[in-house]
Amino acid sequence: MLPKYKNILLAVDLSENSARALRHAVAIAQLHQGHVHLIHVLPEVEPAVLNYVATVMGEERLAEYELQHKDDVRDQMRVSVHEFAKQELLNIPEAMEMIKDVEVHHGIPSFVTLEVADSIAADLIVIGNHSKGNKVRHAFLGTMAKRLLRKSKIPVLVVPLK
Repeated sequence: MLPKYKNILLAVDLSENSARALRHAVAIAQLHQGHVHLIHVLPEVEPAVLNYVATVMGEERLAEYELQHKDDVRDQMRVSVHEFAKQELLNIPEAMEMIKDVEVHHGIPSFVTLEVADSIAADLIVIGNHSKGNKVRHAFLGTMAKRLLRKSKIPVLVVPLK
């Protein structure tokens, strides 16, 4: 029996690569009468930067500021991701019906993506590749694509930059 990809998770960062990955995810969803879940992960701020800002602002004030604005940033990003998808699929109005939801999280992108994939019982993860031929970065830092391919229990489609 051939696999069915009805529940597709697309990791989006609003780049040109995400646009290409979006089109691939929607095409697969259409073929399988499925849905696409969009996720954007906001990286956590480096501890050294937080320490510096806390020193300047004061820890209590920084904590209060974070609480006040974390949800605002998440909501604004959710709107941006939705608008991004709408703009990219402008000429294919029926494709927007394939978008089931948009989630925005904070954390390490590869780990959060795997957690969300598990929580929604995704059949496929789709991401755009960003290496752009930078061999040093690719060799030493690794990429989200490499981490997902190594850790994922479900298929991962990596869409290369053209």
